[in-house]
Amino acid sequence: MEVVITYEVREGIDFCGGKKIEMEVKSVKLKAIEATPETFGEYGQVVEASPDGDEFGPRDAQLDLSRGVPRFYIMHLEDRSLKFTNITHHTSVTQCLGAIGGHVWYLGIAKASIVDEKGDNVVKYSCASGHYYVPPSVEDVRVFKITGSKFLKLNRGTWHAGPLFRAESMDFYNLELSNTNVVDHTSHDFVKENGVEFLIDE
Repeated sequence: MEVVITYEVREGIDFCGGKKIEMEVKSVKLKAIEATPETFGEYGQVVEASPDGDEFGPRDAQLDLSRGVPRFYIMHLEDRSLKFTNITHHTSVTQCLGAIGGHVWYLGIAKASIVDEKGDNVVKYSCASGHYYVPPSVEDVRVFKITGSKFLKLNRGTWHAGPLFRAESMDFYNLELSNTNVVDHTSHDFVKENGVEFLIDE
């Protein structure tokens, strides 16, 4: 993976004091990795088309929707350029994302980091799940490029940023739980916590 780091001093907000401050933000450029079952295996699955009539098997999405009411819907997104500063995970569901029409899109990714108890560098999520996790490190972030008729299944707890794309807008099908975005939406702010933003080098 090729990583290019540049530095920029910009104006930010001191959220505690409500003051504007100058902060140094590192811009980390990441080369996108083509998402295949092999390259994406640490984070979930890449599910591609299979012949009609095939029986269920390991190439199909291995889902966990047991912790709530499933929600399958079309998500309309606009202005999602190829950069990100925040990353999110869900602990209660194996989320699936795919682009309608098979257009090219990108997803920032880091491995799941849920832990069972307190320890060094462990954070407790304050909402309903109350789970513990280790914040994702800058070095662990990857970017994947998704092309053609396929979708991603994210393992429970996989950190993700996006979908991101070059077009003005895109539609995605999204499988999660009915309350995922209300009670199971843990985010990490890389600018606030690490002084870093990610740019996709494409």
